[in-house]
Amino acid sequence: MKRATPRSEESYRTQLRALQIELVRLQRHLITSGGKLLILLEGRDGAGKDGAIKAITEHMSPRESRVVALGKPSDRELTQWYFQRYVPHLPAAGEFVLFNRSWYNRAGVEHVMGFCSKPAYEEFLTTVPVFEDLLIRDGIHLFKYYLDIDKAEQKQRLAARRKDPLKQWKISPIDEAALKHWRDYSAARDVMLSRTSTPASPWTVVQGNDKRVARLNLIRDLLSRVDYKNKGKAKLLAPDREIVFPFEAAALGDGRLAK
Repeated sequence: MKRATPRSEESYRTQLRALQIELVRLQRHLITSGGKLLILLEGRDGAGKDGAIKAITEHMSPRESRVVALGKPSDRELTQWYFQRYVPHLPAAGEFVLFNRSWYNRAGVEHVMGFCSKPAYEEFLTTVPVFEDLLIRDGIHLFKYYLDIDKAEQKQRLAARRKDPLKQWKISPIDEAALKHWRDYSAARDVMLSRTSTPASPWTVVQGNDKRVARLNLIRDLLSRVDYKNKGKAKLLAPDREIVFPFEAAALGDGRLAK
């Protein structure tokens, strides 16, 4: 269903509040049923991951919900099995966990910036579907979202970060290299989506040039795919499939992904 863009702040807040009420209902259901929900949020630098996470978690219980954003691995962690440092952060019964970037760092920044070897990169692409299948078989509900923006939008957002004193913490050397390596990141994204989107663990792409529209439709998509008690009407939860859509090979060349 095509839905009007929230042109005003009031319209956006009204729609967001309705969806956040649904997220609270979802969390209550997870707690009472012992469900385990895991969201991986990936995307280009400046794609709006932090804003989407804030919108999702703003009114959720901090006891049963966690946002995981791991930093650079330690020397010891570099010698471990690659997935090992992520495993302790996986959800237990009743928990809602959101990874702000995840093990897919290896398919993105590590590969593009040369932080991992080619054999390690290839090993990751081969084994990550197996790893995720184990998580799903153990009862974890896994959702993978990729936020995509075009080059002009990324340039504008990164420039705004440098000017805003409240966003200085977001600036890093990796961000500074994002535009320079635009094509490399595009190629890495295409390989990642193609090789790690499986029937059991598919990728969902979110077109993020309009942050507010992206947030609303990401939440709608998530809620529409999960069963929970007292679920709202289908009309409320129906995402705009021009904004958020299941990844398919055709998207690599039909203009739905920024090049």
